[in-house]
Amino acid sequence: MKILLLSPYDALSHQYWWGRLCEGLSNHEFVVVTLPARFFSWRFRGNSLTLSQRHELSEDYDLVIATSMTDLATLKGLAPCLHDTPVILYFHENQFAYPDESNAGHQVERQITQLYSAIAADHLVFNSSFNQRTFLDGVVKFLAKMPDGIPSGVVDRLSSKSRVISVPIEVDVSPKQVPQDMPRSGQQARDSIHIVWNHRWEHDKGIDELDRLVDALILSPQGFTLSLIGQSFRKRPAKFAQLITRLEVADALGRVGFIEDRNEYLVFLQQCDAVLSTARHEFQGLAVLEAMAAGCAPIVPNALAYTEFVPENCRYDSIEQAVAMICEIKQGRPKSVNDLPARVSDAYVNSQWHNLLDSLL
Repeated sequence: MKILLLSPYDALSHQYWWGRLCEGLSNHEFVVVTLPARFFSWRFRGNSLTLSQRHELSEDYDLVIATSMTDLATLKGLAPCLHDTPVILYFHENQFAYPDESNAGHQVERQITQLYSAIAADHLVFNSSFNQRTFLDGVVKFLAKMPDGIPSGVVDRLSSKSRVISVPIEVDVSPKQVPQDMPRSGQQARDSIHIVWNHRWEHDKGIDELDRLVDALILSPQGFTLSLIGQSFRKRPAKFAQLITRLEVADALGRVGFIEDRNEYLVFLQQCDAVLSTARHEFQGLAVLEAMAAGCAPIVPNALAYTEFVPENCRYDSIEQAVAMICEIKQGRPKSVNDLPARVSDAYVNSQWHNLLDSLL
């Protein structure tokens, strides 16, 4: 089968997903077309215009797999050569559950664009049940606000052609091969817990919540080192600079800055005791799952997609509870929590994709 794969906002997590997909379905021929992950608003609304000019789209394909950033309905109009080719739309996220408080008008436009794309696709695949549920529930609420002209059965049709296939988690290095006495950042390293926060430096990852949690940790008797190794961009919340300063003053600052080399990143995760999330927006949580695979105990909100992938005793409902959980890890509680669900294994994910493609054949 010859497959056209479209990733019009090719962020790191999207690159990771389609790279693993091509590996897992190596018996098929993939042609991958991507656009840079920048100028989000323009890319979201204008990707169909840009993609329609790409020469790769003029070839014959048996299947198109596109991320949910693709304006599929418009693309089919601008590139009629794709009109009769079946399309799988893959949802890394959905705009109905995205906490965008900056511009309500933009949010509505993105929601209806994603709805049209879902209607135009033959199959919908979500990376988590949370993602699937919030999308379908969001469509119901969205259509209920419209004054008239809404066809019946839209949500039922979307639901009937949707399924969940998570992104598999790669474990390049066996957990905890790094010597336990390896030096860590911070003078208190031997006596404190090493926490990693490995998320994008953006508001939806909960910088305000992280700020409050760090304040609570500094005031607690718990010694800790916090490493901030997520990807940052030109525009990043000003609170990060203030947070780094406070951590330096408290002698609790670990490594800061994105780790480009993947092997180095995985080895660094093995040096950490816990992975922390304060996210307000998470549809699978690859960063946390990767850290769990490397042996880190997860400390995550009791919400979002985390309820599917992280054990209940590692999910917090308050800042105070998160601090207490961190203290329990320091006290040497067994890390049996690090077993990943089978649904993110290569074997399971690849079998789900093979089944889907076989049904198309």
